[in-house]
Amino acid sequence: MNYKISHPTQVVECEITLPSSKSISNRLLIIQALCEEHFQIKNISNSEDTISLQKALNSYDEVLDVGAAGTSFRFLTAFLSIAEKKETLLTGSSRMKQRPIKELVDALRILGSYIEYVEEEDFPPLKIIGQKLRGEKIQIDGSISSQFVSALLLISPIIENGIEIEIIGELVSKPYIEMTLSLMEEYGVNHSWNNNVIKIQNQRYIPKDYVVDADWSAASFWFQIASLSERSNIKLNGLSNRSLQGDQLLTNLYTNLGVRSEFIDNTLHLTKNNNYSIPETLNLIETPDLYQPIKCTLFGLGTTATFKGISTIKDKETNRLYAVEHELEKLSSTKIIDTYNDHRMAMSFAPLSLVFGDLQINNVCVVQKSYPNYWEDLKKAGFKISP
Repeated sequence: MNYKISHPTQVVECEITLPSSKSISNRLLIIQALCEEHFQIKNISNSEDTISLQKALNSYDEVLDVGAAGTSFRFLTAFLSIAEKKETLLTGSSRMKQRPIKELVDALRILGSYIEYVEEEDFPPLKIIGQKLRGEKIQIDGSISSQFVSALLLISPIIENGIEIEIIGELVSKPYIEMTLSLMEEYGVNHSWNNNVIKIQNQRYIPKDYVVDADWSAASFWFQIASLSERSNIKLNGLSNRSLQGDQLLTNLYTNLGVRSEFIDNTLHLTKNNNYSIPETLNLIETPDLYQPIKCTLFGLGTTATFKGISTIKDKETNRLYAVEHELEKLSSTKIIDTYNDHRMAMSFAPLSLVFGDLQINNVCVVQKSYPNYWEDLKKAGFKISP
């Protein structure tokens, strides 16, 4: 399915209830599976990624296919390694089979995991036979994926003698590791983090119900819409101003891109104020998922910046560096945007219809991965959308 998208007035006034955080939801699902007593996860994400992880954790099948869900694949690689006496073939989409997994597999093997590469060495799919793992000191390269570290941390309390992780290299997406550790603390698991070494002893997760807050990553596209509009009054429900999510940094980044944000009665209000202070350099080492909406925002404003800290985005759902540059070039001609099976491509380019008029967005169903109601929410904001 492809959509034609436009906005007749460029004035955006709406109230939107954002989807729940899939990053928090996915971590809670692993904690729930490892906890000896049941607890409830309220307001859990309805994203494709979270649903695929739920299904996998509740499945007795010998083959688990998580499609394009990268977080699910990494977390399950670690989780299945400690599922004693269970043999599983863990696989995914064709793109998943191109995404790196070696660093995580190497670390798990040091802990005693039995993991085989089924096709190409160092890449999915994986044959995993669950074992009782033993605590060891391990090193992992922090510049490839923070999800490798989070996957190891989540299972660490279950490992005999605990775990000591030394992170080498430049750490990307640090807030996601801090999120993992904060959630683990919510469930009674203590840790120490000194310099680049994280230590966690053998412990038990203590059950408690949890209400998931809305997704700050999803909010990024509404900041983008506010910035590119003629005038905006956008109300976003469900966000926390004390969130564990690193993408809350949006509020600071978009202050320089003409957007005023303010919490009023637990609702985030976005208004365009036309106060621009475009930085020459943007370092997204902690929030690389914001690259696409920010890059597209700058393009729509007729400016640019030098980006740093984005080395990992070439290994996401697509090579995002290439994909964004290639599709931005089309805005002066065909205005037909391909999405490369990447949810953030669809959601980052749709707001550019505020500046460039009618756009065609191809394969619009990719938004199911993280924000299933995205197109319906755009309609609430006055966008005209037709097949």
